[in-house]
Amino acid sequence: MSALMSIPVPSTSGGALIASPSSYVRERVVHRLNGRCWPVQQAHGGAEALAKLEKGEWQVLFLDRCLPDLQAEEVIAISQRRFPRVQVVLLDSDQDPQPPADDHSDAAEEAQRSEETMRGDSRVEVAPLPGIIGSSPAMQQVFRMVRLVAPRPTTVLIGGETGTGKELVARALHGLSPRSSKPLVVVNCAAIPETLIESELFGFARGAFTGAVQSQLGRVAAAHGGTLFLDEISELPLGMQAKLLRFLEQKEVQRLGTCETTRVDVRVIAASNRNLGRQAAKGSFRLDLFYRLSAFPIELPPLKQRHGDIVPLAKYFLECMAASMEMAIPHFSPEAIRRLETNPWRGNVRELQHVIERASILVGSGDTIEAEHLDFPLNFSPECK
Repeated sequence: MSALMSIPVPSTSGGALIASPSSYVRERVVHRLNGRCWPVQQAHGGAEALAKLEKGEWQVLFLDRCLPDLQAEEVIAISQRRFPRVQVVLLDSDQDPQPPADDHSDAAEEAQRSEETMRGDSRVEVAPLPGIIGSSPAMQQVFRMVRLVAPRPTTVLIGGETGTGKELVARALHGLSPRSSKPLVVVNCAAIPETLIESELFGFARGAFTGAVQSQLGRVAAAHGGTLFLDEISELPLGMQAKLLRFLEQKEVQRLGTCETTRVDVRVIAASNRNLGRQAAKGSFRLDLFYRLSAFPIELPPLKQRHGDIVPLAKYFLECMAASMEMAIPHFSPEAIRRLETNPWRGNVRELQHVIERASILVGSGDTIEAEHLDFPLNFSPECK
C-alpha cells in the first residue's frame, strides 16, 4: 500500500474516507492513519463513498483501485467534478498480502469468498432493467449504475439525447427502490407554463390567487414517501430553480397563500437532454442546483452506440405492433437488417419505434419487411430544409 507513504497533512477541518470492499484493507489504512487528527469513516464501494462525500466534509478519499461496483476512474471523475477540494489517494490493495486464514473460522472463509465474488461483480453481465431491452456494453454500464443507486435515497440526474429512454430509467429506479409501493410523480418541466409551475409543484391555499376556489396539494407533496421525477429540468425558470434548491436542502414545502411549511419525504430524480454543466457555466442554470441534482449522474448512450441492441429492439417493437394489429409477425429481410444497423438513428429508440410502426403498416399482409419499408420519407427528414 505504497500510496500511504505520502499521506497529506490533516487540516483543521475535514476527514478521511476509506473506500474498499476489503475489511482487511480498510483496517490497514486505519492503522496507518493512527495518530493523525482525521475523523475516519469507511465505505464498502464506490457508490457508498460518493453518498458519504455528499453528506460530509472530507479532506482525503483513500480509494481502492478494485471496487465491487464502480470503476475507480468513474469515482475519481465524479469526485473531482463534485468535490474538487477532496484529495484522492489510490490504494493498490490487490498487491497487498491477504490476512492470515483461520482454518477454524467459517466466518473468515465466508468473508473472503464474499470479497472475491464482489471483486468479480463488474465482469458479470447485469440483468436488464424492467421495461428496457439491451445487452450492449454501454447499457450494461447503465444497468449496473441504476441497480447500485436504486436502493439509496441519493438524488439522481439522468442525461442523454432525446429518445434514449430517460423516463424508463427513472421508472426503473423507482421500481427497484424501497419506495416502489409509494407514488411516482412525473413532472414535465417544459409542459407547465411559467406562471403555474410554482403552484403545480408546491400547491396553493384557497384564495391564494384568482381562480383558487379550493386548496390543492402540489406534485411534491403528492409524491410523499415516493419519488418525484422532474423531466426536462433544464426548462425550469431560474426563479423556480432557487425554490427547488431550497426544497432539496430543507425537504420542506410552503404552499402559495400560506406561511406554514410542511416536511416532505421525497426522493428526487431529474432528467435533461441538455448538458446542465454547460448551461450552468453560461448562467442559464443555477450552478448550486446543478451540484445538488448531480449527486449521482447517469448518462444514457445514444442508439448509435448500442449497435448490438438495434435489431433486438426492432424485433420487439415489431412483435408489439403485430399483436396490437392482430396480424402475423413479419420477419426482416437481410437488406432490412443491414439498413437497421447502418441508420444513424438521430432520434434514438423513439425514432426506431416509429419507423418500425410505419413499416408494420406498409408491409400489409406480407410476411417480410424489406429495406424500402424502413425508408424515412424525404420531405419529412430532419435533414431536409
